[in-house]
Amino acid sequence: MITGIVNADFEPIISLSVCGSDGKIYTQDAIVDTGFNGWLSLPPDLIAQLNLRWKRRGRAILGDGSECVFNIYEAVLVWDGDILTIPIDEADSEPLVGMSLMEGYQLMVQVFEGGRVELSKVNTI
Repeated sequence: MITGIVNADFEPIISLSVCGSDGKIYTQDAIVDTGFNGWLSLPPDLIAQLNLRWKRRGRAILGDGSECVFNIYEAVLVWDGDILTIPIDEADSEPLVGMSLMEGYQLMVQVFEGGRVELSKVNTI
């Protein structure tokens, strides 16, 4: 199970462990964003600090209908005890956890400041 907390802006926050190219594990808080269907977005300065490997360019339609072109990198992430290699979208925003990373999990959020955030794996048969 992955746990976190709701901050003063009512954002569900969880901590992630991302491996840099130097092999060190860095801890980073990220906002759980159910409106983002990608895996994980990170800002350019953090991508540079981690020295992530560039993979390709991506395109997305934003909530306001505009199109955005962005860089996609690759990172190794510790997720609920598992080691995953995932795509990282570069975005000038706070780090965001998207729905693709949460696939197969149930999200529970107590929507008040200090509320509990839980992601638990769903057993499917």
